[in-house]
Amino acid sequence: MKTDIEIAREVVLQPITQVAERLGLSHEQLEPYGHHIAKVSLSALEGREPQGKLILVTAITPTKSGLGKTTVSIGLALGLNRIGKRAVVALREPSLGPCFGMKGGAAGGGYAQVLPMERINLHFTGDFHAITSAHNMITALLDNYIYQHRADASKGLSEVLWKRVLDVNDRSLRSIVTGLGGSANGLPAESGFDITPASEIMAILCLSRDREDLRRRLENILLGYTHSGAPFYVRDLGVAGAIAVLLQEAISPNLVQTTEHTPAFIHGGPFANIAHGCNSILATRMALTYGDYAVTEAGFGADLGAEKFYNIKCRAAGFSPALTVVVATLGGLKMHGGVPETELKAPNLEGVSRGLANLDRHLDNIAHFGQSAVVAFNRFATDTEEEIELVRSHCAARGVGFAVNTAFAEGGAGAEALARLVVETIERRPSQPLRFTYPLEASIQDKAEAVARKIYGARQVSFSAKAQRQLRRIAEHGWGDFPICIAKTQYSFSSDAKAYGSVKDFDLEVADIVINCGAEMIVLVMGSIMRMPGLPKSPQAERIDLVDGFIEGLS
Repeated sequence: MKTDIEIAREVVLQPITQVAERLGLSHEQLEPYGHHIAKVSLSALEGREPQGKLILVTAITPTKSGLGKTTVSIGLALGLNRIGKRAVVALREPSLGPCFGMKGGAAGGGYAQVLPMERINLHFTGDFHAITSAHNMITALLDNYIYQHRADASKGLSEVLWKRVLDVNDRSLRSIVTGLGGSANGLPAESGFDITPASEIMAILCLSRDREDLRRRLENILLGYTHSGAPFYVRDLGVAGAIAVLLQEAISPNLVQTTEHTPAFIHGGPFANIAHGCNSILATRMALTYGDYAVTEAGFGADLGAEKFYNIKCRAAGFSPALTVVVATLGGLKMHGGVPETELKAPNLEGVSRGLANLDRHLDNIAHFGQSAVVAFNRFATDTEEEIELVRSHCAARGVGFAVNTAFAEGGAGAEALARLVVETIERRPSQPLRFTYPLEASIQDKAEAVARKIYGARQVSFSAKAQRQLRRIAEHGWGDFPICIAKTQYSFSSDAKAYGSVKDFDLEVADIVINCGAEMIVLVMGSIMRMPGLPKSPQAERIDLVDGFIEGLS
């Protein structure tokens, strides 16, 4: 089969104005970035209420190579349009870190891609760069404030929380010392870098309802504490307006198209293992406003992405999905059934059977939220009919809809069965209004216990001494009503990345707590999860090249 980038190049793209016209967007509401990409003005939402049905695509616990969730999301939108439904897909923007590190891209695959994939995977419309610049501008202004007031104890800070970000996997920058080389270079201080998708500004951009809400959230970013113990915010620097200026274009959703010219809103890109893992509220609202069906996804497995989609994004936006689609693969099921990674492509009915416990846990969790669910079986060439029938029969016994998806190889035609299943399920058995895992007024400890026990299957949650100090500050300053965002490994229900399957009755420790007053969520860091990833021994960058004017190695 042709590579993703070869398939992408063969598609004759429609002018973005034509894609917009089919949605009902006017030329005045677009800011074109070339012929095939455009920013959509927030004015397109004024005076209009979302009327579409929201479909969330999530997955079982993934393998290191993933499960093809983005490909399924795009394929489902293609399939819905092929059966006569007006569908729009809303996805996150790819990060350069994993693009050049592990994945080579994140714009779908095969004949189910968003295009132009090279530009989407690389600099796109500059949203990530704007977020990186805004975050680091705050850092520079804060460092300057500390330097300029170094002799004034009443204006100094006793603790600085705000670090730096970069959209590159660079483990050497996790912990650094700044200000070396003499007083003219500032004051020596410990600092560090997170990856841009972990930036609080990324979360703020994705959770803001409009420009006013963006400005309000920026003002509320917690930067540190004064010598008297009082919180010090961006508003105390007096620079929220300047940071909003840097983000004035980035807040507008991006419109592109798929391999079959289905409209696609691509906007924002927080990771789900270290952030809340969902595209922007504004892009999803656009999709719901201009489509009868809006397909979106949340990162990694349902225990991370879907949980945060429901408890954080939907709560903030007032969304309630009509249906949740759970992506499963034989490779993923076999991994959770104890099959070695080197043998996942070989037939193994026993391994598949054991791995179904992982699928069942995710289906049970989704039902906990009041959600109806169907299983999208993402088929690969090495899958056998006997193995597929085992999964199909298991889903039938549970009363859960099941459809094989081959959109990677066949485009929308390969997702028609899934599309019909989705439409029929929404019509016959739509989801109930969302039931959240915890009330906002519960304590942070109780919220952590609720997610850990109900979603992860943990026995108990403890808090390190460092985390307990943060809990006291949260209680003291009234930040306890925020939802929680748990940062942990994506490869297991537990904090042990190698504990596959349906592991239960384990203990979890909250090692650290990051207070995001602007994003209005409390990040609980569990296990050894890093907010700045490292590169593998053989990064994907070794296979990316420019050959005769054409980019190679992206997927």
